Amino acid sequence: MTIVPGQTVTLEDVYAHTALTYPGIWVREMKGAEIHRLMEDVADNLFHPDPYYRQGGDMVRVGGLTYAIEPAQSIGRRIRDVKIGGRPLEPGRRYKATGWASLGEADGPPAWDVVAAHLRGLRRIRMDPGPRVRVVY
Repeated sequence: MTIVPGQTVTLEDVYAHTALTYPGIWVREMKGAEIHRLMEDVADNLFHPDPYYRQGGDMVRVGGLTYAIEPAQSIGRRIRDVKIGGRPLEPGRRYKATGWASLGEADGPPAWDVVAAHLRGLRRIRMDPGPRVRVVY
């Protein structure tokens, strides 16, 4: 589902973008190396050369982070040029990360409640149209 400029965002739109089986939100600190490893693991679930090891799903969606992915590479070599706020991801630095779904324990409120509450507090939504992911073939 796409939301176009000028469109009013409804609660139905929020549900359409956030409804899933594991809606609990999690917030925690993660080292840069852990973030990179997580991204590599998710990419391997999608692009492993042996179909029996592909678990499907979606690639991690990110905010404030950009990266390049080369699906044909092996695990550990697919994700590169990771930047947060335009600065290189530092393996030993701790970053605050948040998300929902199957990344460990997620005992927070459902994603749709958090997103709806955030949107209610905004007068206008401003989107950064810049690309976050660069796919390399």
